[in-house]
Amino acid sequence: MNIDFHYGVVYIAARVGGMTAGDALTVAHACQYVDDATTRGILRFKGGETFERFATAHKLFDYANTENDQNRLVWTPFHFLPAGEGETLEEKAICRPDSEVAREVVRRAIRQRGSETGLHRLGVTLHSYVDTWAHQGFAGIESPWNRVHLLEAQDCTRKGWMESLKLVAGHLLEHIEEDILTLALPVGHGAALHYPDQPWARWHYIDGRNNFISRHNLPDFVEAADMACRAVRGYMDGREDFETQPGLPADVKEALTDLLDTNRNADDNDRLRTVCEWVKAGRVPGLKERVPPYIAKGRGSWKCLATGLEYDDDTGDRPVWTDAFEKSDYRLFHDAVKQHRFVTTQEILPARGLRIA
Repeated sequence: MNIDFHYGVVYIAARVGGMTAGDALTVAHACQYVDDATTRGILRFKGGETFERFATAHKLFDYANTENDQNRLVWTPFHFLPAGEGETLEEKAICRPDSEVAREVVRRAIRQRGSETGLHRLGVTLHSYVDTWAHQGFAGIESPWNRVHLLEAQDCTRKGWMESLKLVAGHLLEHIEEDILTLALPVGHGAALHYPDQPWARWHYIDGRNNFISRHNLPDFVEAADMACRAVRGYMDGREDFETQPGLPADVKEALTDLLDTNRNADDNDRLRTVCEWVKAGRVPGLKERVPPYIAKGRGSWKCLATGLEYDDDTGDRPVWTDAFEKSDYRLFHDAVKQHRFVTTQEILPARGLRIA
């Protein structure tokens, strides 16, 4: 999923689920920031203080990253949450929509309700949770299940396919076949291009086990939004049985289905603008308000507000550590990431026979 869902739709789900605008914004921002927090390592302050950060995403085209150990710590807990089903490690690592593992991850976040990182932890968790619908059938490790053959999408011409490929690769690649792309991008859904993340897409392919896989994203995305709303309600009430809570009202679900189906701009940031326009115009029943813009990097971003640093690589003078940093969204997000990663990789997955970190 892209920013139109992780920020825009999650904001809608949080507001419909009963959160204040401020809390919904924190959750939605943390949910999207999982895709943008690409700087890892120690942040060093002028006075000698240090703060450890874990990257929750790789930079553009790093689906081809060959550091499999690092991939497992990034793609697996945050983007391709394993379902833990099957016999082999490769089978257990496959992401399945709304799996029991995914629900347990949500329950663990609800358990942290009221903690200082609670909202940020919920946002991080919702990112991995809703991605189980978009990324189903793929794994966050190098796996034969990630192979894609004979990829086709409805109303997709060869020219359109190549344009999608250029968006992923960042440079022109001509006369390339899916088999070659699969070898180049062995982790996650890289070989399936952008189709898993487009809300309206109808597409099909042959997977690594020669199974014919047919996907229609729209009902999956609407279900993901509905379950995100249930998770928010569970969080609000301290109910770990969040799946039993009310989801999106019928009129909201109908409006959201229309929005996701008709909002087909190839640029996900343009799609986010449309989502925000719908909310501002009151086209989502029960909501008529301005959604603040999302700033991933640079001035106005969580990192810059907390440290004064405007670049990904901490370029510039070392920041001064203050109490304001301790209270910042940036610090709370990264500590929530540490909590989520530990619980997922060290507790939940090993309990289901899957040790990947």
